[in-house]
Amino acid sequence: MKVILKQDVKKVGKKGQIVEVSDGYARNFLIARGLAVAETKKSLEILGEEKKIEAAEEKKREEAAKATAETLEGMTLDFHVRSGVEGKVFGSVSTKQIAQELLKKGITIDKKKILDTAPIQSLGVTKVRVELHKNVIGTIKVRLIGSEQ
Repeated sequence: MKVILKQDVKKVGKKGQIVEVSDGYARNFLIARGLAVAETKKSLEILGEEKKIEAAEEKKREEAAKATAETLEGMTLDFHVRSGVEGKVFGSVSTKQIAQELLKKGITIDKKKILDTAPIQSLGVTKVRVELHKNVIGTIKVRLIGSEQ
């Protein structure tokens, strides 16, 4: 029996996928639990409409990510860190600190989306890449300013 999955089902398929499963598994498990619907002409039409809506929403998310990337290009985040006489930094700036500083400026980015995961441990400007969307990667300048102790 062919069914259209309404959710991801382990070892069966992803949401929106049409899969062939045994009749009993389809009726007694997938359809009974609301994980799938039987493949009919009407359900295929509904699936087509849902895919169009999802594609339009994905396009909007990508456009928003591109706008955010342009905003990030002109932005420089300043961090004041303790440093020694020769410019040696005590401590570092992590992805969590970068995400918090961006949040203060009104841009919400998950720290896991920051691609350059190594802590920044050198004075001066460092470029950090951020994944805003699967097709859009932005760049932020992070400046470490030392203060001798």
